[in-house]
Amino acid sequence: MIAARLYYQDAYLRQFTARVVERSPDGCRLRLDRTAFYPTSGGQPHDKGSIAGVAVLEVIEEEDDVVHVTAEPVLETEVECSIDWPRRFDHMQQHTGQHLLSAVLHGMFGWNTVGFHLGAAASTIDLDAGQASPEQLRAAEQRANELVFENRPVTIYFEPAAEAQGLRKASEREGLLRVVTIEGLDRSACGGTHVRTTAEIGPVLIRKCERVRSNVRLEFLCGLRAVRRARADFEALSRIALGLSASLDEAPALVESQRRALIASEKALTKARVELARRRGVELYQTAEEQAGGMRSYVHRIAEGALDEEVRALAQGFASGPRAVFLAVSENPPSVLLAASADSGLHAGQILKEALAAAGGRGGGSAQLAQGSVPGAAELERVLANLRAGLTRA
Repeated sequence: MIAARLYYQDAYLRQFTARVVERSPDGCRLRLDRTAFYPTSGGQPHDKGSIAGVAVLEVIEEEDDVVHVTAEPVLETEVECSIDWPRRFDHMQQHTGQHLLSAVLHGMFGWNTVGFHLGAAASTIDLDAGQASPEQLRAAEQRANELVFENRPVTIYFEPAAEAQGLRKASEREGLLRVVTIEGLDRSACGGTHVRTTAEIGPVLIRKCERVRSNVRLEFLCGLRAVRRARADFEALSRIALGLSASLDEAPALVESQRRALIASEKALTKARVELARRRGVELYQTAEEQAGGMRSYVHRIAEGALDEEVRALAQGFASGPRAVFLAVSENPPSVLLAASADSGLHAGQILKEALAAAGGRGGGSAQLAQGSVPGAAELERVLANLRAGLTRA
């Protein structure tokens, strides 16, 4: 026996009685003779609530029937059922809002909705649009809200698939279609739960727009979700404005100005650090002990951190002196940098590349500066041994 789906006719039904026609051995998976619980389908999550006072955790569509998964065994045959109404009504607002927004986007720009997901915090629709400009989204959002204010009826009809005309998207289903209509705007085949009028959708707020493969994905909120999000945005902006001693309207421009100033300061600081590292390299060369043949060398070893621009500047500063070799080593990530002066007779890139290859590493560079990495600590020690041998031969 397949359950009669009460939400098809009345999405506002909150309590109902039903008879358990099948239950799993553990008593936690139930089939009823009729149900107002919506199962997960069509991008809309399942309802929650209770059956015989036991919490409903999940509602699943199986073989054209509805299975109710409960937190504990339900042993009664005649059961009182209750829908989690705040969750249901929220889903009704979001889903009807999606129909409204999809119809507006199609009517204004010819974009077709190719995907819909009703999430716990926000919902998304995927559009077959190449791109969507901020101006287009603002216009669509305003038009959607104008239609909310018009309080247009939202009605449900059942029509033979062969006779259903004017659908925004053709249905592949056969037999009887459930058609959701927004008066004068949209007709869509849909099995979801919906509000009675566009006014009950509440505010419509488009939040994000991003490319997902070849489509555009819009994130939107309706009803109380939009109200809560607007309040959260206002409070966040208020805290930012308070911290800047600015008004709400002045805060965005002031934040942008300070952001640019910070970027400029960071660039200047990086430049100063690099120059300081270069000068330290020169000083290290001047204090380094002169070895046989007039060569001077230095090994710079760090336990953590990348061999970054400052380390390269340190190496170049040292190698700016005559007959100089500088080696930098990082243990994590395991990596090596080799610098040699132009008159050293060494080709840093060639020497390091050979040492790395022998230890399963990768890298290379020019005659004066080379850099590379290896998989682990053991390979790093092999590279250092190979470098010492290579530099000795040179």
